Amino acid sequence: MIFDRIDRAILHALQSDGRLSNVALATKVNLSESAVLRRVRQLEEAGVIAGYAMLVDQAKVGYPSDVFVQISLHRQQGEDLEKFEAAVRDVPEVMECYLMTGDADYLLRVVASDAADFERIHTRILTRLPGVARVRSSFSLRTVVKKSEVPIRSATPP
Repeated sequence: MIFDRIDRAILHALQSDGRLSNVALATKVNLSESAVLRRVRQLEEAGVIAGYAMLVDQAKVGYPSDVFVQISLHRQQGEDLEKFEAAVRDVPEVMECYLMTGDADYLLRVVASDAADFERIHTRILTRLPGVARVRSSFSLRTVVKKSEVPIRSATPP
C-alpha cells in the first residue's frame, strides 16, 4: 500500500495520541474534517489502523518485571503448535508470543510482580502448557527502548 504525506501524518498523529478528536486531527494534518474522517475510515477499512488502545504502565499496576521466556516443544508439527498457541493465549501474564526460528520454538514476554510470582507462573503454568519440552527464562534488568509507534514509509513492500 502506498501512503501519501497526509496518510503518514494521520497515522503518525493517531499513533502518538489515539484520543485525538477528528477536529484536532484535521488541524494537525491541515485538511478538512470530512476529508480526514474519510481517510481515517479508509485506513481502518484497509486494516492499516487495526484498532485503538490505551497504554498502561505495567509497574504501576503491579507488574514491574518483564521476563523473556524461550519455549521449545517436543514436536513442531501443526497440531502441536496449534494446541500450544491456543493455550498460551489464555495466560494473562503472557503479553507477547512469537513463533521463532533458531534454538527455541517460541519467545514470550511475560509480566510478573517479582521472582516469586514468575516462579509460580513458570512452574504452575508455562511448564504445563501442551507440548512443552524446555523453558528458558531471562529477567529484563531495565527497558532501554519500548515503542508503540510503527514507522510509516511512503510505500510499503507488497
